[in-house]
Amino acid sequence: MEAEDILSSEDFKKCADFHGHICPGLAIGYRATKAALDWLDKKRALDKEMVATVETDACGTDAVQVLTGCTLGKGNLIQKDYGKHVYIVVNSNSGEGVRVSLKARALELSERHQELVRKLSGGEATPENRKEFWELHHQKSHDILGKPLKDLFTIKPAHIAVPPKAMIEPSKTCERCGEPTMVSKLIEIDGHYMCKDCLGDDYRPFAE
Repeated sequence: MEAEDILSSEDFKKCADFHGHICPGLAIGYRATKAALDWLDKKRALDKEMVATVETDACGTDAVQVLTGCTLGKGNLIQKDYGKHVYIVVNSNSGEGVRVSLKARALELSERHQELVRKLSGGEATPENRKEFWELHHQKSHDILGKPLKDLFTIKPAHIAVPPKAMIEPSKTCERCGEPTMVSKLIEIDGHYMCKDCLGDDYRPFAE
């Protein structure tokens, strides 16, 4: 499929709407997820038929959620902040599936593009810089959508230990903040039950 066909497709539009804009990271996530689903011969999960693992907190993760139906709320999206464009999609019953990883330099930006990224990150970009940045960003996204898969990814079988299904359980009030918390997430300290938020850096033991 050509880049223009992907850009005008309903599933890519859904990814862009969900993410908020079109960018190279979203394009990578889209291509990787479509490749994984094609490899598995699967469509979007209606419930928890698949488990997806992403090794990044970057933009491509949003495409994974839209295309696979795997989400944090259902407990079948696992996010590992390794800083790598690696996407693993498996059958939730067997743990067998596919691992799609970005090849070296497949997402490499031009020197000018990188310079504009630094300007935006440092708060130094002029309106003209921003306009040029988004033009280059969209062009890079277009290039990624049009490249052959073999130039973008390494694709191979994968197996993961499937996480237990998310449980629905009652809540109990944290004795420090008073907010309802899942019972299994409370920590007992000297007979008092507190949430993990209250056991942060400013934790103070209960007065005797």
